[in-house]
Amino acid sequence: MKADLPLTRDLVFVGGGHTHALVLRMWGMRPLAGVRVTVIDPGPTATYSGMLPGLIAGHYTRDDLDIDLVRLAQFAGARLIQGAVTGIDAGARVITVPGRPAIAYDVVSVDVGITSAMPALSGFADHGVPAKPLGPFASRWDAFQNAATEPHVAIIGGGVAGAELSMAMAHRLRDRRPVIHLIDRGTVLSALGQTARQKMLAALAANGVTLIPDADVAEVTADAVLLADGRRIRSDFTTGAAGARPHDWLAQIGVATQDGFVAVGPTLQSTDPTLFAVGDCAHMTHAPRPKAGVYAVRQAPVLLDNLRAVLSGGDLRPYRPQKDYLKLISLGQKSALAERFGTAFAGPLLWRWKDRIDRAFMRRFADLPMMGQPDLPLTRALGLAEALGDKPMCGGCGAKVGRGALRSALHDLPPVTRPDVVSLPGDDAGLLRMGEVRQVVSTDHLRAFTADPVAMTRIAATHALGDIWAMGAAPQAATVNLILPRMSADLQARTLREIMATAHAVLTEAGAAIVGGHTSLGAELTIGFTVTGLCDRDPITLSGARPGDALVLTKPLGSGVVMAAAMAEAAPGAVVMHTLTAMGRGQAEASRILCNAHAMTDVTGFGLLGHLSGMVEASGVGARLTLAHVPLLNGALALAQAGQHSTLLADNIAGSGPVTGPAGPMTDLLYDPQTAGGLLAAMDAAEAEHLVQSLIAAGYAEAAIIGVITAVPGIVLD
Repeated sequence: MKADLPLTRDLVFVGGGHTHALVLRMWGMRPLAGVRVTVIDPGPTATYSGMLPGLIAGHYTRDDLDIDLVRLAQFAGARLIQGAVTGIDAGARVITVPGRPAIAYDVVSVDVGITSAMPALSGFADHGVPAKPLGPFASRWDAFQNAATEPHVAIIGGGVAGAELSMAMAHRLRDRRPVIHLIDRGTVLSALGQTARQKMLAALAANGVTLIPDADVAEVTADAVLLADGRRIRSDFTTGAAGARPHDWLAQIGVATQDGFVAVGPTLQSTDPTLFAVGDCAHMTHAPRPKAGVYAVRQAPVLLDNLRAVLSGGDLRPYRPQKDYLKLISLGQKSALAERFGTAFAGPLLWRWKDRIDRAFMRRFADLPMMGQPDLPLTRALGLAEALGDKPMCGGCGAKVGRGALRSALHDLPPVTRPDVVSLPGDDAGLLRMGEVRQVVSTDHLRAFTADPVAMTRIAATHALGDIWAMGAAPQAATVNLILPRMSADLQARTLREIMATAHAVLTEAGAAIVGGHTSLGAELTIGFTVTGLCDRDPITLSGARPGDALVLTKPLGSGVVMAAAMAEAAPGAVVMHTLTAMGRGQAEASRILCNAHAMTDVTGFGLLGHLSGMVEASGVGARLTLAHVPLLNGALALAQAGQHSTLLADNIAGSGPVTGPAGPMTDLLYDPQTAGGLLAAMDAAEAEHLVQSLIAAGYAEAAIIGVITAVPGIVLD
C-alpha cells in the first residue's frame, strides 16, 4: 500500500519561465516527498521566446509557442495559481497576488522574465506595445496584422531582438508593402561582431527595413513616433525592444538587487537563502552575462538540485555559465544567422537547424507521461475491474453517486412526519417552517479537482449555494466542513487561512454568515458547506412548470467533460482555467432576476437532462430542447467530440428518463455532470426574452432560452 506521507514544506515557483518549466518537468519525474509545490503565473500558458520571431513571421502558430502550465503543473503534482505577483515579503515569507489571500512559502524561486515597457518615454504606455512579456505582445501583433491594410511599423531598439522582430514583421506583411522603421539611439546591432553585423545589415536591407540610427525618441503617439530632432515617423504599431527592464516590484522584495534585478550567487540564491532567482530577472553576481535564454535553460538542473537540497537539508552546487554561446538569429524568411566567437554564417540550413532545436525543446512539455489507472492484482474480487472503470474517478460532481443508486437508497425511507418540515419531492434543499419564517437548508461537498484551495473553495461555496438560489431564497448562514490532506501544523494553518478567507469572502458577498464548521485530515482535499436561506414567500420548487413556459439556462455546460479531460491531461490549460473561473461565478443576481420563475433548479451532478427530468416529472409535463441554443463552455464540445467524458456519464444517461432525439457528443454534454452549474428556470414565455437580456447585462453572458415546456411527458431534443 502506498504510504500516505504528510506535507511539511511549501515550495513556490513565481513565474512560468523557461527555467521553471524545465524544473517542473524534472520535478514530476522525481518529486521530493513532503513538499507541496505551487506555481504562480498570470496565464495558463507560458510563451517560448525562441520561436517568437517565427510566430511573428507566420512560420508558427500560437500553439507552437505555448507551454501549457496547467498540464505541466498537474504532471509535477503542483497547484497552479493564475495571477500576477505584485510583491514578495522575504521577511514574512509571503507572496502577494491581488484578489486572493497571501501565499506563504518556505522556499521560493522567481523566474518572471523582463519587460521592455518604457514608462519614461512619453506616450509609450498608451500607444506602444512592449515586446516583453511575450504573450501580450503576440496577441496585440496578431490583431494588428490581421487588420492592417497599409501597415507602418516602428521598432524602438536596434539590438538583435529589435532586428529580429523588424525582419519577421516585414516578412509577415510583405504582400501589403509594409513600411518598417528600426530606430536606435546609437549604432544598430553594435553588440554583434563585425562579420555577423554585416550579414544582419544585409538581411535587414533585403527585408526592406529602414534603419534610423543615432536617434532619440521624444514621444509616441497613436499613429507616429516623434524624434527629438523634429522628424515624424508614421507608425500604426509601435513596439519597444530597447533592452531589458526588471519588473518594478522586484526591488521591494527585501534582498540585494543590481539595477533592479535580483542579485544571485553561484547557487542561484539571493541574499536570502530561501529565495532563488533565475532567468532574465536575475543578475549573476559571480559571472555577469547578457540576458539570453540559453543561460536560463542551463540553470534548470542546478536550480532543481539546489531547491531539493535546501528543502531536504542537503548540499548545494554552483552554476557555472559558459563564457559565450551560439546565437541563432531569425532573418524573417526561413533563414537564420549563426554567430559564436566572432564567426558567423547565414542561410536556410541554419533556420532548419534552429527550428529543430526549438521544436525539440517544446516537445519536452508536450510529451508528458499520462496518468492511468493502477495496476490490478492478478487475483482479485469479481467485479473489481468493472467498478474501477477505464479512467480515474472524476472530482467534483463527476464523483457523485449515480441518480439510480441514490433513488434506490431513498425509496424505502418513511415519509417526513414533523409538522415543521415540508416535504419537497425531488428538490435538493429542505424547507423548514418556524412560525412565519420559511427557511431552506442544503448541504454539499466536493472532492478537489484543482489543487488550488482558493479556487476550490470558491467553487464549492458557489456550488452549495446553488440549491438556495434555485429556490429563490436569500442565503443566511453556513457551516464549513473540511478534509485536509495530511500535512504539518504550519501547512494546515496556511491552508486553512486561504480556505476560510475565501469562504468568508464568497459567503459574505452572497449575504450569508459562517457560523461554524468541522475539520479533519484524510487522503485528499474535500470542501463542503451546509447552507441555509430565508424565503419571504413560497420557495420556487421543481413542481411548478407549465406547458408553454420558456426554459432559461444561466450558465454554459461542459464542466464535467473539461475536468475529466484535465485529469487525463487532454484538456488545453486555457480551457481548464476558463472552466474553473466559470464554475466560481455566483448566481445571486441570476436568482433575483428569475424570482418569478414557475419552477427552478440548479444544474449540477445529474446534468441538464437529469435535472430537467426531475422538473418535468414533478410538474407532470414534458419539454422540448433546441440543441443549437444550449450554451457550452469554451472547448467542451471539441473535447466531447474527441471522446472525453465524465465517469458519471453512463449513470446520468440511465437516470434521466425518456429522452428522444439525436445522439452524439452534443447530446452527451446535456448529460454531463456540472459543478456549480447554472440555474434552469421554467418561466412565462412572454417575459423570458427580456429577462435573458437582464441576465446578460448582469454578467451572465451565455444565458439563453434553450427550450420550452410541453404538455406531453418526456423530453424531446431538436
